[in-house]
Amino acid sequence: IVSQKRVVVDGPEGVTGVRRHMMPVRRLSLTDLRIKIGRGAREKTLKAALEKDETMKKWSETAWAKKLAAKVRRASMTDFERF
Repeated sequence: IVSQKRVVVDGPEGVTGVRRHMMPVRRLSLTDLRIKIGRGAREKTLKAALEKDETMKKWSETAWAKKLAAKVRRASMTDFERF
């Protein structure tokens, strides 16, 4: 938490593709997935916690993740694959 309106978001980039950066709270969309880490955790600690709780596996099973994957798949299709 940087201020009431801004927070630090970290992926880590190698796992999720999200680099550490500041982001306004109003642009965040929270999920029910949680991991227990301390404040100011480093990337190595975050990666270990994500792997321990299998958070990425849980995320890929959600309807939201499936919807995003379908959107990417549709965008990468050619006309021949589409029809």
